[in-house]
Order: sequence, then C-alpha cells, then structure tokens
Amino acid sequence: MAKIKRKMVTQALIDPRSIVVIGGSNDIHKPGGKVLKNLIDGKFKGEIYVTNPKEAKVLGIKCYNEPSELPDVDLAIIAIAAKYIPDTVAILAKEKNTRGFIILSAGFSEESEEGKELEKQIVDTVDSVGGSLIGPNCIGVMTPEYHGVFTLPIPKLDLHGCDFISGSGATACFIMEAGIPMGLPFARLFSVGNSAQMGVEEILQYMDENYEEGKSPKVKLLYIENIDKPTLLLKHASSLIRKGCRIAAIKAGSTEAGSRAASSHTGALASSDIAVNALFKKSGIVRCYGREELISVASIFMYPELKGDRLAVITHAGGPAVMLADALSHNGLKVPHIDNDYADELLEHLFPGSSVSNPIDFLATGNAEQLGTIIDYCDRKFDEIDGMVVIFGTPGLFPIFDVYELLNEKIETSKKPIYPILPSTYTATEEIRSFIDKGRIIFSDEVVFGRALTRVMKSDAPAAQHPELPEVDTVRIREVIDSCDEGYIEPEKVQILLDAAGIPRIPEAVINKINDAVSAASDMGFPVVMKAVGPVHKSDVGGVILNINTESEVRDAFRKIMEIPETHSVLIQPMFSGIELFAGSKREDKFGHLVLCGLGGIFIEVLKDVKAGLCPLSKDEALLMIRRLKGYKILQGLRGQKGIDENKFAEIITRLSALLITAPEIFEMDLNPLIGNEKIILAVDARINIKKS
Repeated sequence: MAKIKRKMVTQALIDPRSIVVIGGSNDIHKPGGKVLKNLIDGKFKGEIYVTNPKEAKVLGIKCYNEPSELPDVDLAIIAIAAKYIPDTVAILAKEKNTRGFIILSAGFSEESEEGKELEKQIVDTVDSVGGSLIGPNCIGVMTPEYHGVFTLPIPKLDLHGCDFISGSGATACFIMEAGIPMGLPFARLFSVGNSAQMGVEEILQYMDENYEEGKSPKVKLLYIENIDKPTLLLKHASSLIRKGCRIAAIKAGSTEAGSRAASSHTGALASSDIAVNALFKKSGIVRCYGREELISVASIFMYPELKGDRLAVITHAGGPAVMLADALSHNGLKVPHIDNDYADELLEHLFPGSSVSNPIDFLATGNAEQLGTIIDYCDRKFDEIDGMVVIFGTPGLFPIFDVYELLNEKIETSKKPIYPILPSTYTATEEIRSFIDKGRIIFSDEVVFGRALTRVMKSDAPAAQHPELPEVDTVRIREVIDSCDEGYIEPEKVQILLDAAGIPRIPEAVINKINDAVSAASDMGFPVVMKAVGPVHKSDVGGVILNINTESEVRDAFRKIMEIPETHSVLIQPMFSGIELFAGSKREDKFGHLVLCGLGGIFIEVLKDVKAGLCPLSKDEALLMIRRLKGYKILQGLRGQKGIDENKFAEIITRLSALLITAPEIFEMDLNPLIGNEKIILAVDARINIKKS
C-alpha cells in the first residue's frame, strides 16, 4: 500500500466538528472527567461523544462502551491506560476516520522501553492515515473552538492574545496562572508532552504556514525542554518574526551539567546552551529564564513598539522609581535628565517638592489630573523621551479608580508607549481588576519589568536566510578533507585548508631536521617562534619558545622541543606583534556548526569573553558578535595602543563559516591566536579536528 504523506497539523485537530473523550468519567477529579467538563463548559459547538465500558451516561452525555460502537469522529482525546491506547487509536484511525488525536495519558517513552514501543505503534498508525497527534503525557490543547485540556486555569481565549506552545503541561498551567491576573490574554495553548509525532517546532511551523495578517495571533510564547529540530525552529520562528510576530521562549536545562568535555578551546567554551542562545539570536527569539520574565516580555510585546531607548519614569513613590531607573540604566537603556523650559512649565502644575528631572516624582499626594499633565508633556513636548513607565500604587487610604481610568485613556491616545507598573495588586484589587477588564495589561514589579524591557530592546532581527559568503576553493578543501583520517590533522594540511578558505596566516614551516630549522629561520628573518608539533596543548608542556634571534638559539630550541613527549616536528614562524584574537568552531549535535570569536591567547582561558553564532554567518552577524564582546574597546584601541581592523576580523569569521559549509566533517577548529593590528590580521596557530562519522 502506498505510504500516505503526513499532513501533520490537521483541521481535525485545530477546528474539529466532533470530539470523543476516550475514558470519560463522571468523576471530574479524573482527567477523563475534567476534560469532558471543560469541553461542555467551553460550549463546544460540535458533537461531543464519550466512551467508558462501565457507564451509560457521563456528565449527561450518552456513553459508548467501546470505541468500535462510535460514529465517525474528527478528534479523539484519550485518557485511558497506556497499554490499551495503540488498539484504540487503530480503531479510531482506520474505522472512524479520526484524524486528530490528543493523548493525555502517561506511561510511554518518559517511563520505559515498553512505553517507547507503545508510543511508536501509535505514531505509525496516526502517520499511516495522515493524522495529527499531540502528546502523549500532556494536558491537551485549548483554542477558542474547544477546551481540550483536563486542567485549570482556562482563560478567556482571544485571537489577539498569545499563542503558547509548551513542552510541559504543569509549566503551562503555572505560566498562565502568572499571566492571567496581569491581564495578559491568551489565544491558543498546545501542550505537546512527549512530542511523539509533533513538538514545539511542528506547531510553530503550522502557525507560520497558516499565518493570516490581521487574524492570526502576533505573539508566540514557547516553553521548550528539548530542541529536537533546531533548523525547523530557526526557519519558522524567523519567518513569523519577519511577518511582524514577536516570539519569547524559555529553554530549560541550561546548566553546564549537560556539557561535554572537549580537547579544544572552542570545544571547552561551546555547549548546547550556547548553541541555543545562538539559535534564538539568529532567529530573533527573545530568550527568557523564568515564568515572571516570560510573562513580562510577553506583556511588553502586547504594547506598541518602543521606538528608541529613552524612558521617562513617572511615579508618586520615589523608591520603586530609583530601582527601575537603576535596572534600565544598568542594562543599557536610558533615563535621560530632563532640563528645559517645558520642564519648568510642567513643574508649575505639580505640588511643591515635586521633581521633573527624571524620574518624574509628583509625590504621594499627586492626583490623576497631575498624572495626565505629566504624560501629556512627555508625549508631546519632551523630545528626549521615547516612552513612559508609570508606577502608581496606593497605601489604601482612598480608592484610586480615577487614576487608573485616566491612565487607561492616556494609554489609548498617547503616541508614545506607556507601561503601567501597578504594585498594589492586593490593596487596590478592585481598581486593578477594573483596569484589566478594559483590556489593559499591567506589571507589578519594576525591576522585573526593567530587565524584561532590556531583553526585548536588545533582541536582534532575524538574520538573513541565505547570507552571502565569500568564495573559497571548494575543490581543494574537499581534496584535503577526503584525504584525512579522523582526529587532529597535520599542520601542513591545516595550512592548505586556511589558504583554500582565504584565511590569512603567518608564514610557517614544519621541520624535523635541525639544519632545515636553521635555514627556515634564516629565510624568514629573525626573530622567530618555534612550536612543538604533536602535543595538543603545546604551551602546557613548554612547547612554545618565543623571540629566537640567532642560529644558535634555533639549534638549542629545536633540541629542547624535540625532547618533549609526542613531539615529531617543529613549527617555525616569524614573530608578529599585535592584539591576540580568537576564532573557532564546534559542531554541535543537531544544531550544526557553532562559530565563536573573542580575545585570544591566554585571555580566552581566563576571561572567556566570547560570542557565538550559528553557521552560516553573514558579515553583519560577524560584526555584531565582535562589537558585543566585553573587550571590544580593546579591539578599538585603548590608552595609546592601536586597535584592529574589525572588518578584517569579521571577514575571517565569515571565511571560517564558508570553510565549515564546505567541510562539515570539521568537528572542532581553533584559530588561536590570530594576531591583528590596524592593517592586517594573521592566523598564528590553528588546529582542526575531523570527525567523519
């Protein structure tokens, strides 16, 4: 029988005409009972069926004792023991034309090999009919069309809210619990569980391929525990962001506990978490590290875009304003001093003792009218301001409905974005609820907000899909790679690869006879440096000798180096001075090549000041990596020392990227150090490790 092409996300999953709960229960404290109740309470417009071998009716709905007794049904939500599910899915898929499946039950690949095999049987069946499977081991799917989850909370779903895809059901509940009281609206929830057939990447692909301007949600939130298809995630996240969407994500599991030991500097510095950072950066995703931060970033996304980095902090309470100003300033945003004629004019409208220098403090006695005046001045007259943050709470002496009503009006009419930080979530519960009911989203903590805003402002636009890479000698590169065995390759072949890639290097010779060493050094011109060939870390074993100025010193150095264990040759180079730089690459499982750059020599080990990007890298990406190094001022030139030509450094990074595209067998590669000045950058030392398997 011809294999049916997998359709992945089907209409039956997104907008079913009929739903069956397999394992429905009258006990709403069980998943099968709660999901059925949620479907009923959510007023699903289609037909609802239920199966249970022991019941005639479940929650008032006629119950079928066996799946084989059912009529045709679009979507099955399954809450029975794992061992019964493969046969049940087979009946539904092949006899009842079911094309959407949500398996709530656990007991699959997350528990045992037997469970993994059950999971495979289910996926094979669903694939064979071109169906869609969510789960197993998930809380379900929630859309405006149906509430197919067995959990709470269930927010009021709004397609102008956030799409939310989560690898963890419990975490999804907790994130919604945090967002709903702040007014953050949700559109759809997909809890993918074990991602047996479809994971976060495939759901995002569906959202991209079915995006409709003006109809589809603009904000996407992701909670990811495992990135199984980084290329797919990159492609569709980038595409959605180019269409005007905004995406924030938590990637759990970011510690070094999961990193692997490596023999090169790049390998030691690179990790799967750095690869995640590079992937998110390349795609334009804002990475978050906790629920509060994700909710704050999502809430910022829901406001008009801030067109600049200069903020007015407006408050009637000095302490929170100072903390917010610190949080913004420490992270690169500006709280500019306001000192002009309009500022003096504004001050006349406020009570004595108020300050308009920024933060704008209109005192605890300040009222709604004064707040409105301040906002108008910031919006219309203060050109040094791009947006406003209003901090307004209450000690509980009197209601503040009028303040929040005024704030709602100003958010609606202001040309510049206004972010409301309303900390009195307990004392002013009614006022805040009234504000949120008008469709507003609030922030409760000024420092969390400040950090979230800086994450949003510092996020990059998606990188070019097909960056233009420099030309390299692909034929010569392939000849060398194909001739190499696995492991570190000989210096002579490294030289050929660098030349073929157009990466400039310092002249060098690999010698194994003392007289040849003398001749080579004389031809290059003194002083020279001599290095052991063989040991992986030459410096650690005394295998690097600098500033050799005479033939006699060449002979002495040659003898000394050749006595070092594992040494079989000596590499000779002329001395070259400048700033030591580093570039390198590590092939990261599933992600492809990770390219790193930074300060070189011993500084890479001490400072670990590196930036990473995913291959292929454009020159713009390379320049951005260089300019975001903490030591960038050193590269620009500091205290009379001349800097480097950063464009030449960026070109080397892009040529390294082109080399990796041509030779994916390169597992690890170090150019350490590169030495550069204002005119030239040369590779002084290079190592390449090949893995062909």
